[in-house]
Amino acid sequence: MVLPDDPKYALKKVEEIREMVDNDLGFQQAPLMCYSRTKTLLFISNDKKVIGCLIAEHIQWGYRVIEEKVPEISSENEKVIFERQKAWCCSTSPEPAICGISRIWVFSMMRRKKIASRMIECLRSNFIYGSYLSKEEIAFSDPTPDGKLFATQYCGTGQFLVYNFLNGQSRL
Repeated sequence: MVLPDDPKYALKKVEEIREMVDNDLGFQQAPLMCYSRTKTLLFISNDKKVIGCLIAEHIQWGYRVIEEKVPEISSENEKVIFERQKAWCCSTSPEPAICGISRIWVFSMMRRKKIASRMIECLRSNFIYGSYLSKEEIAFSDPTPDGKLFATQYCGTGQFLVYNFLNGQSRL
């Protein structure tokens, strides 16, 4: 975990990694809302390469995703394709949230190995000293289609919380 008070060389490395992650996720080069309130978790492989990155920040509100009924689809592959292509909406009623995950990324060749889940578990244990965050206290920023599938699987529901990392308040 890299914190805002860590040495400059560590913060510089995190910034380089964030730029690469943003490019891979298709994000515009947007600065973090409030860098002094972020926590960055890096998943380092045995051969000393960064294969996972999670950037979280303190937030106050999230908005619940409104789950749409999935049509009768027989194959798992068709369900994934449908989930990736459908539009999605969220509630306009804010709900309290503590932690916003502005970015979560795993190197493409290392996905589906529980790396993202392990990073979130570490975050839940370490975001607030002496406290373990529930899944209900976490919101995801503007997830990609794969991110939405991950959040749905991790949270156990398609009605997880989202927020806009540019202002930390809403996704609207």
